[in-house]
Amino acid sequence: MNRIDAGFGGRVGRTFAESEPWWQPLGPRNPAAPNVLSIIFDDMGWADLGCFGSEIETPNLDRLARNGLIYNNFHVTPLCSPTRASFLTGRNHHRVGMRFLADIDTGFPNSRGRVDPEAPMLSETLRGAGYGTYLVGKWHLTPQHEITPAGPFGQWPLQRGFDRFYGFLDGCTDQFTPELCEDNRFITPPTGDGYHLSADLADRAIAMVSDHAVFRPHDPFFMVFAPGATHAPLQAPRELIDKYEPIFAKGWDRTREDRLARQIALGLVPPGTALTPRNPGIRAWDDLGNDERRLFTRLQAAFAAFLEHADREIGRILDRLEALGLLETTLISVFSDNGASREGGPNGTVDINGPYSGVPLSVAEQMQRIEDIGGPEGPAHYPLGWAMAGNTPFRRYKQSVDLGGVRSPLIVSWPAGGVEKGSIRNGFAHVIDLGATILDCCGLSTNDCDGSSLRPGFTDSTAAAPRPTQYWEMFGHRAIWHEGWKAVTEHVPGTPYEEDQWRLYDTTADFAENHDLADAQPQRLADLVDLWWREASANGVLPLDDRTLVELLSMTRTPYQLVNRKRLILRPENGHLPVSSGVTATSRSMRLTARLRSWRPGQDAVLVSSGSQQGGYSLHILGDRVEFEHNALGRRSMIDSDARLTGSEREVSVTLLRRDDGSAAVQLQIDGRSAGQGVLPLTLAHPAFWGLDVGRHCGSPVSLRTAHFGDEGRRVVETVSLEFFEAMSNDELAELLAQTD
Repeated sequence: MNRIDAGFGGRVGRTFAESEPWWQPLGPRNPAAPNVLSIIFDDMGWADLGCFGSEIETPNLDRLARNGLIYNNFHVTPLCSPTRASFLTGRNHHRVGMRFLADIDTGFPNSRGRVDPEAPMLSETLRGAGYGTYLVGKWHLTPQHEITPAGPFGQWPLQRGFDRFYGFLDGCTDQFTPELCEDNRFITPPTGDGYHLSADLADRAIAMVSDHAVFRPHDPFFMVFAPGATHAPLQAPRELIDKYEPIFAKGWDRTREDRLARQIALGLVPPGTALTPRNPGIRAWDDLGNDERRLFTRLQAAFAAFLEHADREIGRILDRLEALGLLETTLISVFSDNGASREGGPNGTVDINGPYSGVPLSVAEQMQRIEDIGGPEGPAHYPLGWAMAGNTPFRRYKQSVDLGGVRSPLIVSWPAGGVEKGSIRNGFAHVIDLGATILDCCGLSTNDCDGSSLRPGFTDSTAAAPRPTQYWEMFGHRAIWHEGWKAVTEHVPGTPYEEDQWRLYDTTADFAENHDLADAQPQRLADLVDLWWREASANGVLPLDDRTLVELLSMTRTPYQLVNRKRLILRPENGHLPVSSGVTATSRSMRLTARLRSWRPGQDAVLVSSGSQQGGYSLHILGDRVEFEHNALGRRSMIDSDARLTGSEREVSVTLLRRDDGSAAVQLQIDGRSAGQGVLPLTLAHPAFWGLDVGRHCGSPVSLRTAHFGDEGRRVVETVSLEFFEAMSNDELAELLAQTD
């Protein structure tokens, strides 16, 4: 039999009259297979949903909880990429090469910045079983150097089993001007008043599900809906932000107390549980000044508004599923990829681009921009005190292996699968178990998973934890849970691991891990530490790496990254250069040169634009002058040419020499002749969440002076070159500096 005949159920004769046709039967291979919708929030704390004790209104997710199960003992990893990798594979993240973020390949097997191609993802397995597979929202599982208009695409969603993808590849994006991809290409984001990414993502999810219901009615679907909420930048409709200001004026201490009381009343937390002490460095709310309280309240209000707005959009997806008659047959899970985030620092920020560039803003500086919070020019983040409240009643935050980093809310709803309604499950569970659960419910093997299915507990509240042991590791911080006991240590970077102080908790009697029993039971602790090392060896955790998040992101450069190139030549025909490339900012000494194809007097044109209205730079021609405009945290600088253009010019360049204090000397040249100079008071490694475009601005304009410009610059520009000077000698740099001073 020829290969083409394999599996043919009819009969092939010499003629049609002697043959019998046959068609593959319609319908899923398992008629009872459910649809699957997995909703993954970003940086949402355990106590942030209404059904987990919050003041924030999340009626649609609360409705799912009433119609399904709440898990109060569910765990993830302390960072987003590892959790998403564990969920999609059912395996521990070190074992599939995602120890850290997808942004970085550290050069070791446990941290390649991508999921091992040999590890099947749920999307790949389910598509092979006849599912339609869709991803809407955040991915963050593609190595940074592969996020380009030309790929390579091997670790993009479509190549990892998803039929359709609409969303963003990086860890976060602006909600008003997002860097978006559709399938395997970057797209220009939608524009218009009232645009918000959460609503756009919901629209796309609804469209994909609706198309599936019409055109593939016999097949189930698997959809991951992963909004940008509630990762920074915190951005939401202003009216929702205003709504939450009076609610959170009570401060984080009272919020923690109120949330814990509600959690106990809801049955989520055992009576008698106490709050863990304030995390180090967080002051009592009553000790803050008036400006601090006002600013911090507004920042938390932006977070709450962001979450409520996302809940509204999820409600629209649930309503569409119900209208299509699919809600009852859809296995829905809702969880967060880690605990509430510490990245806003002690004072939070009106503009997260500052802290992301190592330039925190003072309270006084932020008060001048307080009305920007949550808007296009106010990509905000709350301070540490609100992150602590988001993780009530636990200690620490995202990046930590204490409960504030790894305890996540989990809601599961599946009416057709007999999931008990309105109940709480107290047993230990981990995100690798959730991946295994989905495969089990879909009638597929879980043999490739490290996790075990939670399905027995859907109908049996006494079902045992699926596994006896689970470990954690991040930045050298370590923890292990075994049969109700947990050992945890917070590592101090740069110190010997042998000096780490381990704590011991009886998690069945101490829900919030308040009472350290290390001194009382040293042998039990020693046994757990030995077990951690065995689990580490079995799961590829080694070598331990205690470099901080900032160190890994700023110092680790693989041979493949664009940031390693000394020179990059771009053309108008090239696609968008994303901000994740690391070459779109002004934090390095550089020369930018635009070679002109043609220009006629009076023709306005953007030559190159990097960033958005939040920050960045724009090199453009306005009238008969060349202008270089730079914006860093609202500090705008303009350098314009002191010579008029005639139309005979062929080259415009900007040389930027960054100084140790973060400022930069700038020289503007036309056809090699000096045409203007100035100083930028501040440069940033991350000025905005939008990257670079040649011959136009695709998102919001960096310069308000170019807001009316179209794509004329694409006809004016022949090439744009970016030349970086890190490798230059001191003498060469001194010569360049002399030209610009």
